Amino acid sequence: MVISLGKYVTISVPADVKRLLEKVKGRDEWGKFLLNLYAEVKRLKSKRAFEELASTLTDEDLKAILESSKELRERFAFR
Repeated sequence: MVISLGKYVTISVPADVKRLLEKVKGRDEWGKFLLNLYAEVKRLKSKRAFEELASTLTDEDLKAILESSKELRERFAFR
């Protein structure tokens, strides 16, 4: 995902939140810092969702998924 950082706007946040975030962002520009923060949160949410799903599956479920995946690839393989 590529986002242009050309146009600027102001976001109001409590002063103590801004001070805390300024310490964490270091020398990065705010736009880059917030995009990186967003990407990390999105990655962690996806990871947690995957782990929760995986923990609900039994060994039989995993074997069935693997077999279905193999069958699907075999049926739609390029010839």
